Amino acid sequence: MKATLAMIIAAAFVLGACNTVEGVGKDIEAGGEKVQETAEEVKREM
Repeated sequence: MKATLAMIIAAAFVLGACNTVEGVGKDIEAGGEKVQETAEEVKREM
């Protein structure tokens, strides 16, 4: 019983971490896109 409960709790933490990592990845991707857009704007102005 204790082993099953421990596995369920561990699975919950792992799945929660996956969602967090996915969110961070999306934030980093969005930041990279903004940098790329700004670089393209600067290139056009030159």
